[in-house]
Amino acid sequence: MTSLFVCPLCAAPLTRQDGVYRCPDGHTFDIAKEGHTYLLPVNRKHSKAPGDDKAMAAARSAFLSKGYYAPLRDALCRLAVSLTGPAPAVLDSGCGEGYYTAAIYQALCAAGKAPRMAGTDISKFILRLAAKREKNVEFAVASSYRLPAADGSIDLLLNCFSPLAIEEFRRVLRPEGHFLYVVPSAMHLWEMKQVLYDHPYPNEVKETPYDGFHYVDIRHVEDVIHLDSAADIQALFGMTPYCWKTPKSGVERLCKLDTLDCRIAFDIHVFQRESR
Repeated sequence: MTSLFVCPLCAAPLTRQDGVYRCPDGHTFDIAKEGHTYLLPVNRKHSKAPGDDKAMAAARSAFLSKGYYAPLRDALCRLAVSLTGPAPAVLDSGCGEGYYTAAIYQALCAAGKAPRMAGTDISKFILRLAAKREKNVEFAVASSYRLPAADGSIDLLLNCFSPLAIEEFRRVLRPEGHFLYVVPSAMHLWEMKQVLYDHPYPNEVKETPYDGFHYVDIRHVEDVIHLDSAADIQALFGMTPYCWKTPKSGVERLCKLDTLDCRIAFDIHVFQRESR
């Protein structure tokens, strides 16, 4: 089977067969039992085990599987269906546990399309979960700043709360291909921030143009979720940057809660790669 991935060593196309990815120059990459592969060369790793660790990956996957972020998932699925043709090549850069990746793939199939889809992430632990979630999507450990995809090969690229490697995204997208960039909106998790901080402030919201792209739209998604256990509250907290920079007093206040009603708010920035 011809892959969406290319060899990270020589950039030649990869084929998938008998549990191995192979390029014409003889480079091979084993496929793990879960279904993902490893396309991050050792000399490009910045730590021994980059990205989310095993515990963080499991907590994130369990939280998302409960459907708390379903409004965002559903909005992304609708956009993916509306922006793609009958047989799109789709890449989720920084795909995490594959929650949005799998949903988009299934939505495209349900719409009668024949997608080829791949997801990349820096964490091998989280990709194990992604590969188990949807067997028809290719998953690889890889950096967003060195995507294992050919120039102009991707019709739709998703980047959800992950590093913004705009030059690399421009390289892999075909002319007039689309890019969905998901960021927290102003009031995302406001009620949690009120618990954590004495003087919380809204997230910055801005429109940033990028060379080689033009804005198509900004889709706002907002809802209120009811977290009905301390475990879910802590799982959500652990998914945010606040867990690294919250004063001890704020963490202690949050730990005392068994339930929390909290706003979720996202902006999906829709870009289209220029044709030139």
